[in-house]
Amino acid sequence: MNPHERFKDYQGNKCWQAHISEVNLEEDLLEAGMSVEDSQNLRVSDFAFEYVGKENKEVCAEIKRFIERHEWLGKMPVWITQRFTARLKNTNQLAGVIIMATPNSFSFLLGKDNKDLEKLIARGACISWAPKNLGSWLITKSIKWMVKNTQFRVFTAYSDPEAKELGTIYQACNFLYLGQQFGAGKQYLDPDNLERGWFGSSGFSDRSQIIRYAKKLGIEFYKSWYKFVGKKKNYRKVNWKAIPEDVVKALKREQAEHKARCEQRPAAVKHKYAFILGATKAETKKLRCLFNECNPEILGYEYPKERGK
Repeated sequence: MNPHERFKDYQGNKCWQAHISEVNLEEDLLEAGMSVEDSQNLRVSDFAFEYVGKENKEVCAEIKRFIERHEWLGKMPVWITQRFTARLKNTNQLAGVIIMATPNSFSFLLGKDNKDLEKLIARGACISWAPKNLGSWLITKSIKWMVKNTQFRVFTAYSDPEAKELGTIYQACNFLYLGQQFGAGKQYLDPDNLERGWFGSSGFSDRSQIIRYAKKLGIEFYKSWYKFVGKKKNYRKVNWKAIPEDVVKALKREQAEHKARCEQRPAAVKHKYAFILGATKAETKKLRCLFNECNPEILGYEYPKERGK
């Protein structure tokens, strides 16, 4: 399904991914060589969890196709950092995907000094015949892998009211609810690149888009025009201060013209969730106390129950 089509007003009474699971079920079962009865007998213990490195190009391409078919946004995020899968053990069939990414903007949930502890759960989906709790199992396994193997301790996620999402899966995993006041305000659709689908205003200023503007204008983009952020200095952003003034003006002009060409629409504010986990019980307790100190207004928020914008 074209990502542009996904964002036509969805009027169902359940979340979009539950709807598309029903639509895809017959074809998915046929492809898996499985009957409805076979799928109903599946348990989480029948699946294997795996981290997929970016060097595994074949599986990364498989994950991309899976997201395009089964996930609401239907496209991969920009700043992908980790990929995780759930596969049926006896056939190796891909049944679930979680993708972690660098947030477009950090939440500062543990204070500005700890922003580098945050990772975004950017995409997630399960195949139609998967057992009901496979998604929550995969999220939990992915977070535990991240805590064991990286410095990240805060995991944020969004639920989109346009997709009739409440964040039920995050509620099932005991995430903290941060409220419903998040989003870009407007979304844009590039008539020359409909496959990209709708995107937020940050889509005009991310590094890859700025490099596209430079390429279109015949401007060589030098490595010295980057800045490296994060504790490991491995996240590159555009360093506008390092770019000559005339080049900045040309890039900004191209950016403004691109924005003017795009179709616009208001974006519904999204629900946001967070999960905090340390490597030990003591670290988890310390981080959650810090969260409570930094976010006293959030502590009383209750999970949303009504679907819709």
